[in-house]
Amino acid sequence: MSQEVNRRLLVTGATGFIGSALLRRLAGDSRFSLAAGVRTDVACLPAGAESVRMGGLDAASNWSNALRGVDGLLHAAARVHVMYDESSDPLAEFRKVNVEGTLNLARQAAEAGVRRFIFISSIKVNGEGTPLGSPYRADAQPQPADPYGISKMEAEQGLRALAAETGMEVVIIRPTLVYGPGVKANFLSMMRWLHKGVPLPFGAIHNQRSLVALDNLVDLIVTCIDHPAAANQTFLVSDGEDLSTTELLRRMATALGKPARLLPVPSWLLEAGASILGKKALSQRLCGSLQVDISKTRELLGWTPPLSVDAALRKTAAHFLEHRTH
Repeated sequence: MSQEVNRRLLVTGATGFIGSALLRRLAGDSRFSLAAGVRTDVACLPAGAESVRMGGLDAASNWSNALRGVDGLLHAAARVHVMYDESSDPLAEFRKVNVEGTLNLARQAAEAGVRRFIFISSIKVNGEGTPLGSPYRADAQPQPADPYGISKMEAEQGLRALAAETGMEVVIIRPTLVYGPGVKANFLSMMRWLHKGVPLPFGAIHNQRSLVALDNLVDLIVTCIDHPAAANQTFLVSDGEDLSTTELLRRMATALGKPARLLPVPSWLLEAGASILGKKALSQRLCGSLQVDISKTRELLGWTPPLSVDAALRKTAAHFLEHRTH
């Protein structure tokens, strides 16, 4: 009896935070052979993952070599959200990659016979924040408020139209803030402050925010590779436990083995100060709520986040402590 040939998966953004974690998880799965879409030669891919050189993610890129024999495509590459975008037309720049590049890839994928296209979108398609206790739902009307969120929404719309036209199955996943080993940006800054014992004025914030551990996001993506009920659906994903900024800092400090030195400054005072300093967006993330309802994800897929918040924070902290440079 001949051995069954493993189905081939292509992961784009293979060296990024999400893409690299996906490759590590899938490298141990005997059901699949892996192709990692990269722009330059990479020496650190997991054993068994084949490096596939690709050009830029734009409307003109030719993906024919990368797509040869591919059954499933996990699209994690994107022009990511940046705090201080200096381009003269940010929306146009986001559209070149996140809309035109994504839809060019998806069209070529459909023509090449790819069965399922999994698109890593963003909760920013839903919006920037929720009233306390009124979480976003997967099928609610999108209300993106910035160029990045708009570009992800337009990519989703184009993918749904392409799925209807070609029959290629599309799965859309909108993560909340993703954290885990190797996390950068504000989450890394938070860990540095806590590790140094810096007093922080965030001891009286009573918001609620949904986060998602990298391992939980990856687990959902892997679930969606094969699950029949995932076809042509949109899913929100989180850890299933919402935290206030104050609680997050306390539990992160515990994971780091440090005391949380949190001063009980009222959130309205923080928001007023941030507004004066031109940091209103930052204060929204620190003081505002952003909750998601993952009941559709749980019920339709039978999926439960495998890692608890505290376990994920301990894993994130351990990596930080091992690799910190200052």
